[in-house]
Amino acid sequence: MLRYTLKRLLALIPILLFVSFVTFGMVRLAPGDPALIMVGGKRVSAETLASIREKYGLLGDPVSEYVKWVGKAVQGDLGESFRQKQPVTDMILDRLPITLWLVIMATVIAVVVAIPLGIISALRKNSFVDYASSFTALVGVSSPVFFTTIVGVIVFAYWLEWLPAFGAGKGFADQLYHLILPATALALGMIALTSRMTRSAMLEALSSDYIEAVRAKGMPERIVVLKHAFRNALIPVLTVTSLQVGFLLVGTVLVEYTLGLGGLGSLITDAIQNRDYPVIQGTVLFLTVAFVLINLITDLLYAWIDPRVSLD
Repeated sequence: MLRYTLKRLLALIPILLFVSFVTFGMVRLAPGDPALIMVGGKRVSAETLASIREKYGLLGDPVSEYVKWVGKAVQGDLGESFRQKQPVTDMILDRLPITLWLVIMATVIAVVVAIPLGIISALRKNSFVDYASSFTALVGVSSPVFFTTIVGVIVFAYWLEWLPAFGAGKGFADQLYHLILPATALALGMIALTSRMTRSAMLEALSSDYIEAVRAKGMPERIVVLKHAFRNALIPVLTVTSLQVGFLLVGTVLVEYTLGLGGLGSLITDAIQNRDYPVIQGTVLFLTVAFVLINLITDLLYAWIDPRVSLD
């Protein structure tokens, strides 16, 4: 297991380098002068602008500046914000809890709803439950996250007045209460894909020969479905779920900005609007690392679920 984990970690290094290089290059190619943005449009001398550019690495060769940035990033130093004059690492860690809780809540909601729904749809193929599940999945896949968020705010915050429409709350319990609406909006697309994948994988598993053999031994149907069929159907479900968790990190950008949650999504959106290069680069790199680590954890879970998966 340790050897396999190390090999997978080494394989992630080229991906991280590629993403960091592309992000660094795209930010540098954007039009406009960040030095002028930092002074807020005030009239300053050319020497002052040159000093600002030198301080933030805007004068040197882009390749050498990239190498310096990567070297510092490996040590946990993602630079200093142009606008806030704060370390980018501290800004990310300060905003991370909201985004982390949002992703966790959305994942829990999606898994708790999608997997039982997919199993029931498979067991009751072509029934009303199956058709209703298909319709729900179609709506979930077709609805952009910003649209479901706005609809959720209108229905549950303004019409029914059940949930708050803005802000992240204060205190743990209040934060969880404020995150119910955005987490549910994020989870809808994940519910749709995961439930359909669960249904498809369960139908394939239930129609296999080994399930017929297990049933012939007189095993209770509950054991046949949950212990034998579902375990073998879990790998494709896990694949889809893990990828969706990664995409949830992207969806948080729109949801957090729309509802004013103040997480990483709001941080990167404000940074893009203000052309705050270090914050943009640092946040994108952080989200990329999180995404590839989720994929690594998924690969390791494969072997735990199915011992036939080799780790050599």
